[in-house]
Amino acid sequence: MFTGLIEATGKVLSLESRGEQARLVLELPFASELEDGESVAINGCCLTVVESDATSASFDILRQTLTVTSLGGLEEGSLVNLERAMLAGGRFGGHFVQGHVDATGEILDLSPHGNDHRLEIALPPEIHRLCIDKGSLAIDGISLTIAELTESSAVFWIIPHTLQETHLQQAKVGQKVNLEADVIAKHVAKLVGRTAL
Repeated sequence: MFTGLIEATGKVLSLESRGEQARLVLELPFASELEDGESVAINGCCLTVVESDATSASFDILRQTLTVTSLGGLEEGSLVNLERAMLAGGRFGGHFVQGHVDATGEILDLSPHGNDHRLEIALPPEIHRLCIDKGSLAIDGISLTIAELTESSAVFWIIPHTLQETHLQQAKVGQKVNLEADVIAKHVAKLVGRTAL
């Protein structure tokens, strides 16, 4: 379980294709604290540490993950958002994030407005139906509140701290991002769907 509060950013050292899978190697600030088998959310996608040393960690990415997420498009030098799994008894400051990416969206706008930035993300219909104004949506693992919901997108306002502490400082219009809808919304939608049958 994660909170959507980004702990740090890391840098992609390599993304090596291994048949239908891939091996992702990241330089990350807390590499020396990691143990093999530990979970880390990378751009909102929960991955397992398979190797680590003092400065870097490696993760295997399955074909399904490459299909559903934007991780296959990472390049050497790309910044990624990082969050370690929440400790029992820890402060819960974001929203419930499982690290299970539902779909990808596309950045339509990331523009400065005074000290803040306006972020607009195109949403696929299956995610849009799970969103409400002032509801939560995880964008590349960042817990964000929806400020405005259009017919096909969601608008968020990004404060300077969030911009500086996440990969959004390097993000561009047209970039794919991982989306995870609120887990409560997903359960409600499933229950309502059953009732409607």
